[in-house]
Amino acid sequence: DKEMRSVVKLPEKKELSGEPEKDKSKVRSKKPTNAVDLYVCLLCGSGNDEDRLLLCDGCDDSYHTFCLIPPLHDVPKGDWRCPQCLAQECNKPQEAFGFEQAARDYTLRTFGEMADAFKSDYFNMPVHMVPTELVEKEFWRLVSTIEEDVTVEYGADIASKEFGSGFPVRGGKFKVRPEEEEYLDSGWNLNNMPVMEQSVLAHITADICGMKLPWLYVGMCFSSFCWHIEDHWSYSINYLHWGEPKTWYGAPGYAAEQLEDVMKKLAPELFESQPDLLHQLVTIMNPNTLMAHGVPVYRTNQCAGEFVITFPRAYHSGFNQGFNFAEAVNFCTVDWLPLGRQCVEHYRLLNRYCVFSHDEMICKMASKADVLDVVVASTVQKDMAIMIEEEKRLREKVDKLGVTDSERVTFELFPDDERQCLKCKTTCFMSAVYCPCKPGLLVCLYHMEDLCSCPTYKYKLGYRYTLEELYPMMNALKMRAESYNEWASNVNEALEAKINNKKSLISFKALIEESEMKKFPDNDLLRHLRLVTQDADKCASVAQQLLNGKRQTRYRSGGGKCQNQLTVNELRLFVRQLYALPCVLSQTPLLKDLLDRVEAFQQQSQKLLSEEMPSAAELQELLDVSFDFDVDLPQLPELRTRLEQARWLEDVQLACSEHSSLTLDDMRRLIDSGVGLAPYPAVEKAMAKLQELLTVSEHWDDKARNLIKARPRQSLSSLAAAVKELEEIPAYLPNGAALKDAVQKAKDWLQEVEALQVGGRVPVLDTLAELVTRGRSIPVHLDYLPRLEALVAEVQAWKECAANTFLCENSPYSLLEVLCPWCDIGMLSLKRKQKKLKEPVPSGKKKSSKLETLSDLERALSESKDTASAMATLGEARLREMEALRALRAANEVKVLSSEEDAELKVCLCQKEPAAPMIQCELCRGFFHTSCVPVPSAAPGPRVWLCPHCHRSEKPPLEKILPLLASLQRIRVRLPEGDALRYMIERTVNWQHRAQQMLYSGNLKHIHDKVGSGLLYSRWQALAGQLPETNKVSQTIGAMSFSMPHDWDNRTVYLHSPFSTGQHCIPLHVISTELDELMMEAQLLQVSLPEIQELYQALFTKQSPALQPEQRSPSAATSEKASCCRGKKDGISYMERKLKRRFERESFCGEKRARVKKMRTPKKKKLKLSHSKDLCSNKLERERERLLELQRSSDSHLLPSDTSFSEQEDSEDEDAICPAVNCLQPEGDEVDWVQCDGSCNQWFHQVCVGISPEMAEKEDYICASCAGKNAQYRK
Repeated sequence: DKEMRSVVKLPEKKELSGEPEKDKSKVRSKKPTNAVDLYVCLLCGSGNDEDRLLLCDGCDDSYHTFCLIPPLHDVPKGDWRCPQCLAQECNKPQEAFGFEQAARDYTLRTFGEMADAFKSDYFNMPVHMVPTELVEKEFWRLVSTIEEDVTVEYGADIASKEFGSGFPVRGGKFKVRPEEEEYLDSGWNLNNMPVMEQSVLAHITADICGMKLPWLYVGMCFSSFCWHIEDHWSYSINYLHWGEPKTWYGAPGYAAEQLEDVMKKLAPELFESQPDLLHQLVTIMNPNTLMAHGVPVYRTNQCAGEFVITFPRAYHSGFNQGFNFAEAVNFCTVDWLPLGRQCVEHYRLLNRYCVFSHDEMICKMASKADVLDVVVASTVQKDMAIMIEEEKRLREKVDKLGVTDSERVTFELFPDDERQCLKCKTTCFMSAVYCPCKPGLLVCLYHMEDLCSCPTYKYKLGYRYTLEELYPMMNALKMRAESYNEWASNVNEALEAKINNKKSLISFKALIEESEMKKFPDNDLLRHLRLVTQDADKCASVAQQLLNGKRQTRYRSGGGKCQNQLTVNELRLFVRQLYALPCVLSQTPLLKDLLDRVEAFQQQSQKLLSEEMPSAAELQELLDVSFDFDVDLPQLPELRTRLEQARWLEDVQLACSEHSSLTLDDMRRLIDSGVGLAPYPAVEKAMAKLQELLTVSEHWDDKARNLIKARPRQSLSSLAAAVKELEEIPAYLPNGAALKDAVQKAKDWLQEVEALQVGGRVPVLDTLAELVTRGRSIPVHLDYLPRLEALVAEVQAWKECAANTFLCENSPYSLLEVLCPWCDIGMLSLKRKQKKLKEPVPSGKKKSSKLETLSDLERALSESKDTASAMATLGEARLREMEALRALRAANEVKVLSSEEDAELKVCLCQKEPAAPMIQCELCRGFFHTSCVPVPSAAPGPRVWLCPHCHRSEKPPLEKILPLLASLQRIRVRLPEGDALRYMIERTVNWQHRAQQMLYSGNLKHIHDKVGSGLLYSRWQALAGQLPETNKVSQTIGAMSFSMPHDWDNRTVYLHSPFSTGQHCIPLHVISTELDELMMEAQLLQVSLPEIQELYQALFTKQSPALQPEQRSPSAATSEKASCCRGKKDGISYMERKLKRRFERESFCGEKRARVKKMRTPKKKKLKLSHSKDLCSNKLERERERLLELQRSSDSHLLPSDTSFSEQEDSEDEDAICPAVNCLQPEGDEVDWVQCDGSCNQWFHQVCVGISPEMAEKEDYICASCAGKNAQYRK
């Protein structure tokens, strides 16, 4: 049956309640005037006459009753909607009948889980415990309930052609089990029922898979199929494979019109728009309602494994009790034919499409009258008589209406939708009328007047058969029984035919098929015909096997007769039997030819075996001929023996003819295979020669192996003599070939060594190492090898000595990495792995020529032809090193000016945000947390600090390096480390020359005056003294760089920044570019030089008495200082100065007050360096006093003011003194400081200058000295 598709949604219904609803007042009640409650009419815009203001129940808009068109006299009762809402509701598209297609796809498992869960949840009990009566009662309650709306899903009308059938099918996707094979051809298999002989649908050739192929239905609880009848009022059969029951309701076929009338009476509005509503499976009605109007309705519960059959025009409906799986199909028996014609007439009245043409089916059956059953033929003849009579009447009517033009049309060749009546949608077959004005359109003879408005003489009649053709077709049905006599005559003639008149086996089979098709009785004549045909069929099968059969193996052991194989004599007897059959087989002449060829083979074999030694080709050719014979041949074993002997002799001759490819294994294999051959004189002679050659070859192969493995190794001359003797043996000896190869390699090696000595160029280490490696692998005594090994060992010893001199303990750097200019500046990581010096170049990529990595540089040095080109390469690398380092230093310096809120700023090895205290590397200018890196310890003399990236080697003094260079020159071998060492010494000497020029030229004085001489060093000693001992490391000038306080940086540095720790490096802007380049390269040199220490001492230590007279005049200093101070004041905003003052005050006071108050930055170890322990405390005190006095008395201050305070931090006695005239020297934790925002930038006690902490925070403070100067300047 065609059950309901996809989703069953029980429609929501509304009824008027018995109790009247409370009238909603449409007049807005008066409320206190409020901005929220003010409403105005949407038409006039006025809010007056509030008692006449209507509120729409759809959109809440307001309207006056008198503003509406037409106006309302009174306020309406109940719901009221404005014109806009009414228009919107009316414009909605009309909801179509039917059911929605589910959006989700299911498998049987997922659908079953969903269905069981729904039923269990709905009835609140396990699915198997829900009674069928309860489900049925609830289903009809939901159908009739107004308020409730339940949605379920139904897997209906699933095509078995696409998804498979529940019954076994031949050629299906699943293999049929043996116990199920009986169902393949069973009539109860729904795949077979529509196309059985008794079903008239089998005669329809059109594609009506909707009726001839089964449909699958996967149901769940409450999924239903509405009232309907089958297409063309056919039978239907439904089988429930498994699952919960399916409840059916059915009405007899004679009550179909009564049921339709009741439904039209109860729901006339539905049938007005869709007259064929009951054919759409969308209408359901309670059976009790139908029975109340006199319609007989019957019900049943179909359980798993049961069939339900519906009869023609029997309306039926139902629903599923739960998750189940059913399959259904249509079929039509002979008794349906009159009802089928009546259905077509009914469809014509409803203008409904037909699934197939009933007349076409009748004509096809009539055209096969000779194969129809007698009863079927009789029924078809009666229906055809009615058809012909009606067709005759209609054609006479068309002729009277003036249609004279006609033509034959093969309607069955047209698609159904192209031959449907324009009016009633009936599929035309017997005839149709069409007009040229409407090409492609036609009407049946019942509706010719509905075709067009053209005159009828322009119409044309298309017909499939003339009436004269139809009558013979009907008469053929009557003559169905007369065909048997003719068939019997043909059988007797075939069985009694003579040799020349015999019929073929195909003719005999055709006679049997004819009897089966025409349902002839099974008598003696038919049984005899079948027996003769079966015998002939067996003979044909054996004959075909002999013709097609070939031997499965070329060489069959034993040589005896194969099972089921005919001998030559048996083949002769079988050929005679074929000629005696009453029919002619097509294989008979072919088998006779096979017999002739077998006899010819026997004669040729006897002739060939009589020769002394036939060739293998002739023997193989004869054997190849025998492969086509599936006959036992006694000559085959002897032919195979001779063939094996001939092939072995040919293999021996071929192997001995090619000396270079005849191996010991080949000789052994040939001997082993020859031993198994049958005795034969030629074979025995060849075997003796082969054995002799094998003995000699094995002796010399063993001798060659012993010469190769001899210890001590044999000389080249003795081995060459042995090779000469080996060449006389006509075979390939593996050890002999290895000995010959060793001799050749030794000659080539000696030639290369001699060419290296004659060339005059200094050999490269890689070349020597490669020669030594090759020489060791050659099993020949080489005189030069020990000397080369000693030379390479000497080079390796030199590299180890150099590594011990330069590399630190557990250093991650290689010797070449330290000696060469720095290639990967800015790309290093502290946790880097040890690099391999020789990195392979990826295939497909060109070698880099930009010296970007150490591998590129090493490759360039190794490929350089001489020392000059190596020096040029290293010079290029130095330029890249200097350029990259300048960029890195500039980038790191920029970080100082970054905002504190810059969350993306990352510093130090840990790559985290800046947080005081920090230390800055002298070389790369990078910032590091003192807790993440080792910091320098207090030691005498100025100190610089290098980060772990920049600290690459021990930086030995030049005195330790020069012996390495001397020993390298004695070795006379070029290696990349040697070229790098030469270049480093050359670079060092060049740097020394430039440094000495700088030191003795007097150019350092100007910079020295800017940076403030020894004041920095003294402050650094104080800061270094506060560092924990565990983080201090001793570093010397030239080996590590010295980190400077931030006082040296004359740029704008926010003192609340984490970078402001008092630990910055030498400011770049106070030294010249030449000096900056010199000092930067000093730290790049991996050598300790006295000039490096002299440079730092000249910059950072106290000035000598000899330099005092060279100081600038006070006026010049004052002018420079004033300019500097103004630049600072102009460069720092008001808020920045406040933050700076507060930060420095807190930092300065906190360090002095016994470390009680701490800065609010994250707690980290401060990076500090200790001052020299050798300087006496009295000398330091005198130095501080002199510089402090110089600050107080002079108008020019060469250092920023916080330098003097940094100096004062070293002594608790000076902590309480400020530059005020009458300093009160306050004590305790309540001492607060303020910094002058004038030109002096000095620090004062707040109590000494008479300001409060709030004033110090919010306002600028100008000391008396700076205020007087400013007033005098304005005058």
